[in-house]
Amino acid sequence: MKIYTKTGDEGTSSLYTGERRDKSDAVFEALGDTDELNSLIGVAREHCRSLPECEGLLGQLETIQSRLLDVGSAVATPPGKATATKVERAAFPTGPTEDLESWIDAYDETLPPLRNFILPSGGLAASFLHLARTTCRRAERRIVPLVREENIQTEVCVFLNRLSDYLFTAARFAARQAEEEEVVYKKSLKV
Repeated sequence: MKIYTKTGDEGTSSLYTGERRDKSDAVFEALGDTDELNSLIGVAREHCRSLPECEGLLGQLETIQSRLLDVGSAVATPPGKATATKVERAAFPTGPTEDLESWIDAYDETLPPLRNFILPSGGLAASFLHLARTTCRRAERRIVPLVREENIQTEVCVFLNRLSDYLFTAARFAARQAEEEEVVYKKSLKV
C-alpha cells in the first residue's frame, strides 16, 4: 500500500465511515490535536528512557499512545453516519480510563502532596509531559463539541480528561526521578 493516495489533494479527507469532509472540519481538527498529543508523548517517552526506574512509566506511555489511536478511530466514526459494524469496531472501552486512574493513584502515593501550583519544568522528560498535558486539554476541548453534535462516545472525553491528570502526575514523577525540584508558583506582590 502506498503512503500517498492523492485523494486529499483537493482539501478533503475521508472518515472511517467513508464520508469525505473538508480537512478543516472539526473532526479533522480533533484528530490533528490527538495526533499531535501522541507525538508529544512519544518525545516525552524518549526523554524518560534516561531516567532511573522508569520502565513502568515507559510502558504506560506506550500503551497510552496506542489508546490515542483508538480515540482517533472513535472520533473518525460518527455513529450517525456509520454502519453498526463500524461503530462497534471503533467503540472506545472504559478500561483505559480505569488504567489511568490506577496509575495516577500509584504515582500519587510516591509523590509529596501539592500545597501550591507548580510551574511546568523539572527536566526535559517532565517538561515534555507537561507540554503533552496542555495539548491533551486542547484535544479534549476539540472533542467536546463532537460528543454533543456528532454523538462521539462520551468515554473519549472522559479518557482525555483523565489522561491530562495522568500526564500531570507522570510529569511530577519524572521530575523526581530526574532529581529536579518542582518550581512552585509565586504570586506577584505588586497589585
